[in-house]
Amino acid sequence: MTRAKAARSDVPPEASEGLASFEASLERLHRIVERLESNELDLEESLSLFEEGVRLSRASQARLNSAEKRIEELLAIDEEGRPIVREIDVPIP
Repeated sequence: MTRAKAARSDVPPEASEGLASFEASLERLHRIVERLESNELDLEESLSLFEEGVRLSRASQARLNSAEKRIEELLAIDEEGRPIVREIDVPIP
């Protein structure tokens, strides 16, 4: 199976290294769940799809965690309510 490569320039570098975009991962997960729920697969096919789904789920969760951390950094304030300004490493395409 081939995985979609991110072609957009606003995608982080880790997504361009052969990993599917977050949205593509969610779509693939949806298709996997539909196939597993169809009860039309044999045990080996089911296990293979389940393993793929677990990998996609873990990778998607890691991306969500990373995005949440970036948002927290962007919205950070100090004890006096002032924004904390830091330089953020933004990859240049």
